[in-house]
Amino acid sequence: MLNIKGCGLGLRSDFLLDLKNSDFNPDFWEITPENWMHMPKIFEKAFEEAVFSKPTVAHGLSLSIGSADKLNKKFVKQIKTFLDRYNIEHYSEHLSFSSLDGNQSYELLPLPMTKNMVSIISDRVKEVEDIIQRNLILENATYYLVPYSEMAEVDFINEVLDKSGAKMLLDVNNVFVNASNHSFKSRRFIDEIDKSKVAYMHIAGHYHDNEFDMKIDSHGMPVCSGVWKLLEYTLKQLDAPIMIERDNNIPPLLELQSEYNQMKDIVQRVRNAN
Repeated sequence: MLNIKGCGLGLRSDFLLDLKNSDFNPDFWEITPENWMHMPKIFEKAFEEAVFSKPTVAHGLSLSIGSADKLNKKFVKQIKTFLDRYNIEHYSEHLSFSSLDGNQSYELLPLPMTKNMVSIISDRVKEVEDIIQRNLILENATYYLVPYSEMAEVDFINEVLDKSGAKMLLDVNNVFVNASNHSFKSRRFIDEIDKSKVAYMHIAGHYHDNEFDMKIDSHGMPVCSGVWKLLEYTLKQLDAPIMIERDNNIPPLLELQSEYNQMKDIVQRVRNAN
């Protein structure tokens, strides 16, 4: 059981120092360890005040769980040290890979959806959990190329979760984007995903690239009406913590607070109706 509940927001340096003079009070924070492990001194006090005052979950970028490379144990040990230092119990990452031949691409690259990859990831999850001494949570990632695959995305994710024992970070925006780009039904994905494995959820913004006629998961736009509707559909089936992830074009804190309140209103309305 997670120690987070309700509605959260990704903590970003862009507005961290503004929190001191704000009445914004999210239920929990999500932080990206890679962005804070070597933070400038100016942020240290405000960061500690934020994460020690609220339940906090960590969401990483560089684990590369599906890479053909050996696990970077030095990096994973650094993650554990960071999590221990700030008393963060929960660590999530992406169901993707980002490194090849020891080189970090800093991109979330797609995995072949095969039985063999399910086994590879399951073994890797156990390696990571042995080091961090926590359960690993895996997020469904966006992808623009479909490598060789034996199964649909939802079936691949369900098999990974079942075999590895990992929990899931369900990104509703990513479901929406992938469904549009790869011509499957987003609501059917929600219906079929193993919701007993979902630890918490993301929503975020994206944009439509007219040149390539596809949606791009930018995390730099407001949440669109289609994602809000898919979130509402999801919440009717699933009671889990939910948060907004904004990584680019960070607006002023008041604008983020308004979007957060919109999310909270939807959550409360659906749960009151249920």
